[in-house]
Amino acid sequence: MSLRTQGTTLFSAVLVLVATTVVLQLWLLTFSMEALLRGHFTTLVPAAIASTCLFALNTGLLRYVFRFDREAKKELKS
Repeated sequence: MSLRTQGTTLFSAVLVLVATTVVLQLWLLTFSMEALLRGHFTTLVPAAIASTCLFALNTGLLRYVFRFDREAKKELKS
């Protein structure tokens, strides 16, 4: 499998994961706002923690893609 094909496959998989986590974060935001308006404050902290974990996952995926791209460019120059 060529490096370009691997990069395309990797980028597609990461894009699907990022889209899924963004949808989950939007759902958590909606859930948190409804809980806040109803006065259920006990659910806000776990929702914030889950959203922070999803943000960290997205950041890690983005760093992985950038690292793969940097290494791919080095390999192509060699």
